[in-house]
Amino acid sequence: MTGILKFIISIPQILINHITIYYRNVNYEEFPKIYGILSIRGSGRLEFGKNIIINSCYSSNPVGLAIKTAFYLSPDSEIIIGENVGISNTLFYSKIKIIVEKNVLIGGGCQIYDSDFHSIEYNERIFKGDNAVKIAPVIIREGAFIGASVIILKGVVIGKRSVIAAGSVVTKSVPDDEIWGGNPAVFIRNIKAN
Repeated sequence: MTGILKFIISIPQILINHITIYYRNVNYEEFPKIYGILSIRGSGRLEFGKNIIINSCYSSNPVGLAIKTAFYLSPDSEIIIGENVGISNTLFYSKIKIIVEKNVLIGGGCQIYDSDFHSIEYNERIFKGDNAVKIAPVIIREGAFIGASVIILKGVVIGKRSVIAAGSVVTKSVPDDEIWGGNPAVFIRNIKAN
């Protein structure tokens, strides 16, 4: 496909993304570079720093097999994406707060949740309307690398420069400069400074 044809095909996507970001009152220091069509739902606060690259279609990054990047925000929740962040076909679902600090890479098909969505207690879940669902902020610290198809659950803090192996389910916080992997994710080794 020639460069001109690619540009012509991308024009509707660019317009849709601009309209979506404007309509959803997204705050940004610099409009993110988006490949594909971004999905934003809900009425919470979404903020982008400078130099954000978002892959939001299968053709921009087939890893993880997800079809787009989506942000779901409950009222009074927030998702803050710092500068120099790369995101590929990832689902962010915020009931309270998700923070991604600068220089973070998030691989294809990841899911980041700050809520359990449902109570683990049967009577609460079935008969009382799930009013006691646990929520806690998620923070991904500066320089972390999240591999493809990782699931990060509520209350988790991923440490600075840490790496989460592809396919992991992160249920507890990860210290700085460590590699974690598995389901549930466990410590693998330290990352030595160069």
